[in-house]
Amino acid sequence: MINNIQIKDVFFDLDHTLWDFDKNSMLAYKRVFDKFEIDVDFDNFIKIYEPINLVYWKKFREERITKEELRRGRLIDSFKIFNKEYAILTIDKLADSYIEELPVDNYLFDGALNILDYLNEKYQLHIITNGFEEVQYKKLKNSGILHYFSTVTTSEGLGLKKPNPLMFMAALDKANTSAIHSIMIGDSFEADILGAKNIGMDTIFYNYRNEKIPDEFKIVNALSEIKSYL
Repeated sequence: MINNIQIKDVFFDLDHTLWDFDKNSMLAYKRVFDKFEIDVDFDNFIKIYEPINLVYWKKFREERITKEELRRGRLIDSFKIFNKEYAILTIDKLADSYIEELPVDNYLFDGALNILDYLNEKYQLHIITNGFEEVQYKKLKNSGILHYFSTVTTSEGLGLKKPNPLMFMAALDKANTSAIHSIMIGDSFEADILGAKNIGMDTIFYNYRNEKIPDEFKIVNALSEIKSYL
């Protein structure tokens, strides 16, 4: 059980934790495919794209690729599976259109609003995200949850990415708090949980993908279960 007296600040990841990235991304790509009349089976594309996207984000977190390589590569590799090859100009247009469409739909995970209401009465809430700054603020605003958060720290704004300890330290400084008084809640074991643990923060892993992680870590399979710890 977490020492609730000690915890004063709760940090959330955004994508895949509060904001239902996969659902919103799928709807965004559907509009992009319709707009550009892409001749690929859409449902199969999404099944191929989602794991490729995760691989590219891991490379991006590890500073192995640039933002441009992320946005281009995940599309190029996905289309290759369907024996489709598009000019870089077209890929860039698709990528730009997707980023424009992404914050239009703003489905949250089940229980997100309830847990934010519950925690907001007891703690200061914050966002720390590896997403791009302009898009992340749009997601927070358009989904109606921006007002819950005292601070928002983005990787693009800092030029750092989770699990870099400097990103967590910067977020703590921005929130005017310390690691011992803070807890991190997120879906990425590597970026959110290990990153926060390495600077002394407590953690809760949102394990909606049913991953196998060491027993020593606090795990919830639904956002409502956070109440059992906080």
